[in-house]
Amino acid sequence: MSVQPDHWIRHMALEHGMIEPFVERQVREGVISYGLSSYGYDMRVADEFKVFTNVYNAIVDPKAFSQRSFVDIQHEYCDIPPNSFALTRSVEHFRIPRDVLCIIMGKSTYARCGIIVNITPLEPEWAGYVTIEISNTTPLPARIYANEGIGQVLFLAATSACDISYADKHGKYHQQQGIVLPRIDKADT
Repeated sequence: MSVQPDHWIRHMALEHGMIEPFVERQVREGVISYGLSSYGYDMRVADEFKVFTNVYNAIVDPKAFSQRSFVDIQHEYCDIPPNSFALTRSVEHFRIPRDVLCIIMGKSTYARCGIIVNITPLEPEWAGYVTIEISNTTPLPARIYANEGIGQVLFLAATSACDISYADKHGKYHQQQGIVLPRIDKADT
């Protein structure tokens, strides 16, 4: 596998719809950067957030996830409480080619503030908006800015296509449209 450069990403985004909307240059002035970079793409965070709260004393259970575990916020920024986290989604919709695997790393600007971005890999032929988990590891509230950079997507191209893609196995998070909560397929339990 090899990391793909900006001209490959640009071609795949513009000619094959791999990233929509696609920003062809890195936008930096006055914002947390986003758009095309040398060997990746800095995706943005949407203005929809699910902030976890203990107001209802719910238990976070990946097999029986309760809507009472969080509050919904739609705003130009989100303040995550101390030692807490939020779920959100990417502004960009991704369509990953069959011979590509993506790894997403959090932005260093947020990391330097004690904010950790956790995203699982985007598998070959996965498509949708990326659900993003943002942890505030500090004892202070942390602000996340909507429509600005949140993580860099690295595109790893294989020398040949995989035998079974995410689409082939009908992955449970395929074609996700919003912030998708954890779910367990019947066969998984």
